[in-house]
Amino acid sequence: MTDSIVIIPTYNEKENVENIIRAVLGQEKSFHILIIDDGSPDGTASIVKHLQIEFFDRLFLIEREGKLGLGTAYIAGFKWAVGHKYDYIFEMDADFSHNPADLQRLYDACVKEGADVAVGSRYCNGVNVVNWPLGRVLMSYFASVYVRVITGMKIKDTTAGFKCYKRRVLEAIDLDKIHFKGYAFQIEMKYTAFLKGFKIVEVPIIFINRVLGVSKMNSSIFGEALFGVLQLKLWSIGRKSKM
Repeated sequence: MTDSIVIIPTYNEKENVENIIRAVLGQEKSFHILIIDDGSPDGTASIVKHLQIEFFDRLFLIEREGKLGLGTAYIAGFKWAVGHKYDYIFEMDADFSHNPADLQRLYDACVKEGADVAVGSRYCNGVNVVNWPLGRVLMSYFASVYVRVITGMKIKDTTAGFKCYKRRVLEAIDLDKIHFKGYAFQIEMKYTAFLKGFKIVEVPIIFINRVLGVSKMNSSIFGEALFGVLQLKLWSIGRKSKM
């Protein structure tokens, strides 16, 4: 039995899903994987089911009907992982933009450095993004600066999606009250942990843009994040005024 599970949401990731599963399960530290597939028409879930024969005790799958959003996928995964008593619960993309070898570093930040949330950060040590157009790098970087200014968080990469949570963090958050379903979900989860006083540590990583498959990122995602963070700040002020 391992203490760690990696949650990977998928939608049309047939080119990547087997390779990412084998890469994660091939790490020196033992990890389990939970795939959350949103009804991928390309057969992603079928590939995972085939691999479950080989990794029957380490690879798990939740299939959902249709594309329901990144945030709801992670929340379904968080609830499953908390219910199965994993101590360290990871978020990770399927497309190798996050290096499976960095899972150990996020784990160590929680186990050895006392982090409650470890964030794989593209921006805490310069700008470490490979194969993104300059415009996208600047949009992402300044979005994180904007979020820091509005929320008061000290995190350099506020929109990062490569993270490790201690189980107690997810148990302390009312997951049914997380508002955002898209990429603003990443900001909301960090901000909620921050407001609850959990220790958030950034671990520098190199983010590499996907080689295979189609990116799910678009400009509306950044719009959601930019306007969503104002809502988060207002909600937090509202909660404090009621205390």
